[in-house]
Amino acid sequence: MPRFFEYLPRALAEGQPFALGIISGIKGSSPQKKGAKALFYLDGRIQGTLGGGCLEAEIQDRARRALLSHTPASFELVLDHDFGWDDGLICGGKVCGLILPHAADAANIWRKLAEAREILTWGVKNDFTISWVDAAEAQGWLYQETVSPPCSLWIAGSGHVAQAVAPLALQLDFAVTVFDDRPALANREFFPEGTQFRVGYWEELLREPMPTRPAFGLIVTRGHQHDALVLRHWIQRPFAFLGMIGSRRKARLIFSQFVEEKLATEEQLAQVSCPVGVPIEAQSVPEIAVSIMAQLVQKRAAMRMTNARMTNDQ
Repeated sequence: MPRFFEYLPRALAEGQPFALGIISGIKGSSPQKKGAKALFYLDGRIQGTLGGGCLEAEIQDRARRALLSHTPASFELVLDHDFGWDDGLICGGKVCGLILPHAADAANIWRKLAEAREILTWGVKNDFTISWVDAAEAQGWLYQETVSPPCSLWIAGSGHVAQAVAPLALQLDFAVTVFDDRPALANREFFPEGTQFRVGYWEELLREPMPTRPAFGLIVTRGHQHDALVLRHWIQRPFAFLGMIGSRRKARLIFSQFVEEKLATEEQLAQVSCPVGVPIEAQSVPEIAVSIMAQLVQKRAAMRMTNARMTNDQ
């Protein structure tokens, strides 16, 4: 599943008129959050989502009219039984948003956002034009959004768990790199397009420079010794999250050894999630992958909330 901004260069290349719909604000309960986006085409196609159901159908109808009239619009919808469609909504909240039939005019902005190489802030001005946001321009915006590159996910190991985690991680907007000394497994035959590989001797692999973006580490090699080898190096790295597969007994044994041999401090080891994953009684490999990705998404959200609070406090 591509990031939303990857849809826009494709839409531009296709050459068909489209309108960009954005949820710019919510109050109370709603089927989508602020910042949800979708592209609406005259032939009825939708890319992305503003919540589905009758809410999206209403916005789609408004987007069609905006495309035909070439006129941008804002909307404010109360999500109750009187919503205006047969089935109504019971959320009870209010959704505000924008419909931009001239979104294609901001082609250079969409292409740069799709590349996802740096943190960028864009927005929609009061006259519905789309522009980069200057920190000095605090007023005059209908909507602003800061877009960050995908977090990196380094996976040590290319076995069954790694093969199940990687496609989920890519769909959930992580940039995935798989590390292993087994080229027979760490390749395109077992991993989806978009996966990056580092294959070689572990001693060389573990010297790989950290990415500039926030990085999550997952240790799922073929055995305890290789897990411990990777952990010995990665625990010294500034990962936003570091998890290792295994039982609580395995964690106690490896952690005790690390403390005794002064390979890591108790404080460092306390930051390692082992067994990794949320406790959903996972047994099968797909279930384990789901539990791991649930924890990574949870940690990423917490990290972004913390960063947002720090930015607002400055």
